Amino acid sequence: MVVTDPIADMLTRIRNAIVVRHRTVSIPASNMKIELAKILTDEGFVEGYDLARPGTTQATIRIRLHYRGRDEPGIRGLKRVSKPGLRVYVGKGEIPRYYGGLGVAVVSTSQGVMTGRQAWRDGIGGELLCYVW
Repeated sequence: MVVTDPIADMLTRIRNAIVVRHRTVSIPASNMKIELAKILTDEGFVEGYDLARPGTTQATIRIRLHYRGRDEPGIRGLKRVSKPGLRVYVGKGEIPRYYGGLGVAVVSTSQGVMTGRQAWRDGIGGELLCYVW
């Protein structure tokens, strides 16, 4: 199966794993997905991630999902913004604060993938990948 939008596939796999209360989810690895998993970990949405078989074509990222209490997941929502059919770019002054500042905008910049807050601090814009809250 060929996936035309790997970031949307990653977000959907995480969303589906949360719905059925899985503790972990495995995703085919790429540099962009590893950076996205690092941001999710740094922002406290997931417990962490491991890289299985790095450097091979079968490399996978195993994300450990975070739950508060018994039933409340650390991630309440994921939304893909920029898609292959319609790319969304933001300038340094146009980076949105999502969910009243409680959510995180993820931006792909010339200096790597980072949160919208970090991109705003660094004064750079880029492609608005997704929102996480």
